[in-house]
Amino acid sequence: MSEIHGSAGGPDKHLRTDHLYRDLQGRAIRGGVVTVASQAVKVVAQFAAIVVLARLLAPLDFGLFAMIAAFLVVLETVKDLGLSAATIQRPDVTARQVSTLFWINVALAVLVTVVFAALAPVLAWFYGEPVLGEITPVVALGLLFTGLASQHLALLRRQMRFLAVAVIMNGADIVALLAAVVAALAGCGLWSLVIQRIVWAFVIAGGAWYACDWRPGRPGPFREIREMLAFGGNATVAMIIGRFSAACDKVLLGWYWGPVSVGLFDRAQRLLIMPIQNLNGPLAPVALASLSRMTGEPQRYRDAYVAAAERLAMLVAPVAALMVAAAGPVIALVLGDQWSEAAPVLSWLGVTAIYMPLTYTLSWLYLSQDRTGEMLRASLVNSALTLPALFAGLPWGATGVAMSYAVSGVLLRVPVLLWLASRRGPVGLRQFVRVLALPTLAAGIATGLIFALRESPYAAGLSDIALALVFAVIAGTTCLAVYAAVPHGRTILRHTARLPAMMMKGA
Repeated sequence: MSEIHGSAGGPDKHLRTDHLYRDLQGRAIRGGVVTVASQAVKVVAQFAAIVVLARLLAPLDFGLFAMIAAFLVVLETVKDLGLSAATIQRPDVTARQVSTLFWINVALAVLVTVVFAALAPVLAWFYGEPVLGEITPVVALGLLFTGLASQHLALLRRQMRFLAVAVIMNGADIVALLAAVVAALAGCGLWSLVIQRIVWAFVIAGGAWYACDWRPGRPGPFREIREMLAFGGNATVAMIIGRFSAACDKVLLGWYWGPVSVGLFDRAQRLLIMPIQNLNGPLAPVALASLSRMTGEPQRYRDAYVAAAERLAMLVAPVAALMVAAAGPVIALVLGDQWSEAAPVLSWLGVTAIYMPLTYTLSWLYLSQDRTGEMLRASLVNSALTLPALFAGLPWGATGVAMSYAVSGVLLRVPVLLWLASRRGPVGLRQFVRVLALPTLAAGIATGLIFALRESPYAAGLSDIALALVFAVIAGTTCLAVYAAVPHGRTILRHTARLPAMMMKGA
């Protein structure tokens, strides 16, 4: 219970980190185990939410909520402004500094909450959906709740209390899902998703304040936190631009086609991105911390980056093959028959899964090499290339947007982003090609095999659900066989197989 509540210690217990160095390696290993276990729970909870709610609510409901949720992801970043990261990363902080950051976070949360709520009539007019004027002010309250928790969660992470953070975040996912299911069964429809969002934010705020009993005092002068305010400025702006660019697909679809089209696109996109984000989530902070300490050793840096990025791409390759070649059966299994029109959307988005792991890792390079200015410019270039592609596919609905986004990524956007990232630093285009080569080969072979089997007489007698399960096994085993057939792939598989034993030995 003390790990979750953390009741022992003096008044500055949440600020000090000197005691952590006595067993830093052990804490890091235990933190890794907790993170992996937490991520597994998170995947199950998120997958359950997708499966259950898709059968209780209609594409219209998801589309209406996604129209405003597209703005939420941007506002969440604006609300934080990298201040929680400053608390985590700074070697020494005072109670007054954290209090000042807390009140800035709260002020920003109040500001974005009020602005978002005030925009409700504008959003209703823009989309032509009056109900958005009713739900937007309620959804905006979630921004206020999470703003109250930003510094408390940062202090928990600063203290390496990974179990407490895991309990809070996973508990919020599970409680919010249960609330949404109860509301949906009661016939609340769209409001079930609103309730899910508010409950999720409230549980995070309550859990963070319970687990971290630090309480804010009076704010100090701004000169004491000037460096902390500047921390990650370019990276934060780049993140805001990136999230705005990522939200534009649903905003444009909602404006042009309406909520049903947005709902189909949103659920297909969520189904694809969820496994990739949950694979990248635990790996990113570890890779970033490691690479940051290797910048003076170019060859070691290159090897470490390629090893991490290639393993991520290898894990995602079967997912890409399955989504591209078996989107229909996957939609039937996970979402249900009422979502069949989302299949071509998922199939085209599956193409992006081939290169998505690599583009995720570009932030590792920029941040670890302190190239945040270049990261900001790359985000602007990405947005400039993304928006025309979305407009080009817009007349053909959700499928057209997915197709134009995927094709433009392969032909233009991703090559440009890789070139920008490779202009400086130890990692060049040759390393990017190496990262993608084996996973792309494996995904291509698995995709071709699944397409061939779909047309065979053996597949004709199977249900969509059975086909999805069979094709998932085929995608995984085919990719594994391709990796095992190549000496380099066998080496990676052997190293990966040793990881659990190494973690247990270290713990």
